[in-house]
Amino acid sequence: MTPPAYLPWSTDPAHAHRPCVRDERHQLTYAEFAAWVEAAAGQFAEHGIGRGSVVAVMLPNRVELLVAMAAAWRLGATATPVNPAFTAEEADHQIADAGSALVVNLGPGTPDGGRPSLAADELRRVPVGPALPAARTSPDELALLVYTSGSTGRPKGVMLDHANLEAMTSMMADLMRLTADDHCLLFLPLFHVNAICVSFLSPMRTGSQLTLMSRFTVAGFLDAVERQRPTYFSGVPTIYTMLLAQPRDADFSSVRFAVCGAAPASKELLDAVEERFGFVLAEGYGLTECTCAATSNRWWGERRAGTVGPAFPGVRVEIMGSDGTVLPRGRRGEVVVQGPNVMRGYLNRPEATAETLRGGWLHTGDVGVLDEDGCLRIVDRIKDMIIRGGENIYPKEIETVLLSREGVCEAAVIGQADERFGEVPFAYVALHPGAAVTAEDLVEACTANMARYKVPVGVRILDALPKNPIGKIDKPALRRQHETVTTGA
Repeated sequence: MTPPAYLPWSTDPAHAHRPCVRDERHQLTYAEFAAWVEAAAGQFAEHGIGRGSVVAVMLPNRVELLVAMAAAWRLGATATPVNPAFTAEEADHQIADAGSALVVNLGPGTPDGGRPSLAADELRRVPVGPALPAARTSPDELALLVYTSGSTGRPKGVMLDHANLEAMTSMMADLMRLTADDHCLLFLPLFHVNAICVSFLSPMRTGSQLTLMSRFTVAGFLDAVERQRPTYFSGVPTIYTMLLAQPRDADFSSVRFAVCGAAPASKELLDAVEERFGFVLAEGYGLTECTCAATSNRWWGERRAGTVGPAFPGVRVEIMGSDGTVLPRGRRGEVVVQGPNVMRGYLNRPEATAETLRGGWLHTGDVGVLDEDGCLRIVDRIKDMIIRGGENIYPKEIETVLLSREGVCEAAVIGQADERFGEVPFAYVALHPGAAVTAEDLVEACTANMARYKVPVGVRILDALPKNPIGKIDKPALRRQHETVTTGA
């Protein structure tokens, strides 16, 4: 028997004429959104897109981005959202690695990886030709390839199927207590699974409405809150810090709660937001490999200060020792996850998949502690990752660019504390004897090869980088040295 069609947006007839999604140029009901998806899917089919195909979508936040992803799903294809800030080299890697058969972008002059492309403004609004066959998308088909950087430098494609999205968004909708009366204001970038799950698919499944901001600015956000009257939104600590720093107040009375994730938030920040703006800030924890989230404080219930809350219903979160045993409450170890939200694996990376999913657990690489009530506290990171305003930056990727510059012998990138972004990358290099390379040259090389948020805020050239007893670059020593220089301690 053919399984029923799975469409990750509301097809409830009761929602047909309800407001669905809007941006600066479009305002659509659920029926209008579905009709646009159907027309675009027919256009994709003319380009050979079907079951098993991959469609790359490289757009800033706008309605067409959502239409393109949903049109791919309508045909049983996979969507891979590409950061629109990527350089051509970065974008072309993802487009090629994903095996994309079609790229939806902003048109001529934007990356396409040498593949057929459609400009966002060319997406068909009205069906042409015969109607498409009935939708047959099923939960076990691949829905998303979301790329996340790894410790080896090159980003990896995290494979998330429709069952992952179904599990994640059903849990989110229940925990956030969403109804058709809710309204999400989306300003986080839609190439992240956070925005896709929390702010797009979760409200879609409940008939809620969604307002898209193309990019976040404090003034634009406050105007949107007062004009659109959202009931919730999702942000990162940097954004809430920026809101607290500005003198203007806005009417937040429509907001029931807000989500905070992607980087650790202090209790002081959470308390200050609630005191000044009047809405509850619920902090959660997760990663792309578990379809966004694994734990969350409940905005409507007790919120345990200093923790990211208990596991989602149906998800198991434990602390594991280095010997692979699950540790008792109160012990520190690696955070591991089991549940229907755990990824299928990394695209074409069997060894990395086996390592990350070993023993039937998703190994997060983060160090945490569970209290007696199962609330998780993140205390450290195993992985050498920098979180800049919610954006994950892996030093190895920057180091690879630096080492490709003629004259560079060694390179190490560490996180530097930053009041606005939490952390920013800072690079140390050593040169071959006689090399005529300046710090400015190296910053320029990074700027030409990476998105702006990955570019080091500074480069310091040393005669040699510190080493540990086995000859590897000693980053802890480098961090201590850097802190001494920057703070004068």
